[in-house]
Amino acid sequence: MNLTSYVAIGDSFTEGVGDDLPDGGVRGWADLVALGLAAASTEPVTYANLAIRGRLLAPIVSGQLTAALALTPALMSINGGGNDILRPRVSITAIANQLEAAVDRAVASGVHVILVSGADPTRHIPLGSFVRARGDQLAASVRDRLPKEHVTFVDNWADTELGQLPYWSRDKLHLNPVGHARVAGNVLAALGVPIADVSRSGIPAEAHERTAAYWRRYVLPWIGRRLTGRSSGDNRDPKIATLQPVKRPPLH
Repeated sequence: MNLTSYVAIGDSFTEGVGDDLPDGGVRGWADLVALGLAAASTEPVTYANLAIRGRLLAPIVSGQLTAALALTPALMSINGGGNDILRPRVSITAIANQLEAAVDRAVASGVHVILVSGADPTRHIPLGSFVRARGDQLAASVRDRLPKEHVTFVDNWADTELGQLPYWSRDKLHLNPVGHARVAGNVLAALGVPIADVSRSGIPAEAHERTAAYWRRYVLPWIGRRLTGRSSGDNRDPKIATLQPVKRPPLH
C-alpha cells in the first residue's frame, strides 16, 4: 500500500492532547505514526492532522472528512465517537453507522483507511462502568462490520495494557506521552511498518490526584462545558491543516 501521504481526523485523542510539548502544543500518536512512516520510507512522506479536541463524531465525518479527502492522501486514520458516548443520550448504532459511512466514503475515494478505536480510560474516571458499557457496545458494533477491503482496524479499546493508569495523563481521560507512544506502536504494527523508537526521554511520572482537587481541576470544568454547550475545541483550528513534509529521524 502507498504510505507516502497520511491525513488524520478525529478529536483530542488524534490531536494528541496529553502529549504536551514545551512550546505549548501537543504531539500524540498520529504525529508519531507519521514519523514512523517517514523513518521506514525511502520516499518523502507528507502528513496533515485535522483533528480538533472536543469534537463530536458528526462534524468529524462531515467537515473534517471532506477537508481530508480534498488533500487526496493515500492513507487516512479515522477515529471518533468518544465524546458522543459521554453525552447523556446517544445511539450507539447511529455512531457505528456514521463511522462505517465515513470509512466507506474514504475507501471509495481511493484512500486506505486506518480505523482507530480509542483507548479505554474507564477504570479510573468517574462513572467509568457506565461509560465502559457504552464503549463496549460501540466496539462490538464496529467489529461486527469488519473486515473491509482497504481498511486496517486498530482495536485500542481491547488493549488491556493501555487501560492501566500509567498510560494516562493527570485528567485520566487523555493518554500521556507513554500512552500515545503505545497507540502509535499499535498502528504501525497493524500497517506492517517497523516500529521505530517513538519514545521521549525524560518523561516525568504522572501525579494522579485522587482528591477533591481532581474534581475541581478536571471534572467540574468538563461538566460546566457540557451544561453550557461549549467545547474545549471551540475556536480552534487544526494543528496541521495541509499536507506537510515529515522530517525523518530523530524521533525523540
